[in-house]
Amino acid sequence: MELKGKKINFLGDSITEGAGASCPENNYVSVFGRLSGAEVRNYGIGGTRIAPQTKPTNEQWDQDFVMRADQMDDDADIVVVFGGTNDYGHGDAALGTFENTDVHTFYGALHTLCQKLINKYPYATIIFMTPLHRLDENRVINEIGIRNQAPLSGYVDIIKEVTRYYAIPTLDLYAVSGLQPEVEILKELYMPDGLHPNDAGAEKVAKRLLSFLKAL
Repeated sequence: MELKGKKINFLGDSITEGAGASCPENNYVSVFGRLSGAEVRNYGIGGTRIAPQTKPTNEQWDQDFVMRADQMDDDADIVVVFGGTNDYGHGDAALGTFENTDVHTFYGALHTLCQKLINKYPYATIIFMTPLHRLDENRVINEIGIRNQAPLSGYVDIIKEVTRYYAIPTLDLYAVSGLQPEVEILKELYMPDGLHPNDAGAEKVAKRLLSFLKAL
């Protein structure tokens, strides 16, 4: 796919917004824009989740992806969705099952989000990226005191399962990013806080995404 001049919407959380990078120009969205020549629009908001919460806890964090899909510019050629780590980290939505349509489940929210994006952007290329590895990705109790129903890898698998159903290409960063903060040298070089890529980590994400989209 030729990317130069394309309009690309990025829907995401703090990693998309740029947490961990030294400045907005060095987050993965901005780096991708420079490498690709595309017009990038950053809709990342820190702390946000894919699924709406059953009990709202924070005004910013509760701006879920399903809600914000409606708020993006309509004329995108490509839409990139990158989330799920906060659903695992501090969400209260049940996982549900593949058949769930309840938006307050992770499965249901993904179905709803995919359908919204397809209907809003029927001529665009829509892609998802799975969460990156993070420290404490197998914790039993999450950050708000709720028992996790799955490790982070379970959320990754659900994203891949639902997007496969809708034939939406998915870049599995959990598998191919090269970022694993449990390995001390990789943490030091790319993810010092164990979650957010620094400038070097953001560049790795941007380059993985560039290669992925060029191959479509």
